[in-house]
Amino acid sequence: MVSALSALVQGCGGASGGGYQDPGPRALPSGETCDSIRGQLNRLDSKGVPAQVERASSGGSLSASQRADVDKYNQLLNQYLGARCHV
Repeated sequence: MVSALSALVQGCGGASGGGYQDPGPRALPSGETCDSIRGQLNRLDSKGVPAQVERASSGGSLSASQRADVDKYNQLLNQYLGARCHV
């Protein structure tokens, strides 16, 4: 337990500087732009998907349709943040 905690702390320390190289923004999928992804996220926001994401992360049950929306939301959010559309 102590060695695992030690490794975790060392890993966190390494991320704050010493040798960490930022890979830079990731490319968006073909045909997508930051604005198009933001639009899709906004549509899912208006359907209440963020609340479903919270429910899923706390172990709540979702229908197949809700699970598909949550998966799509997470995928889009990863693309949006990875491409650094938010900066």
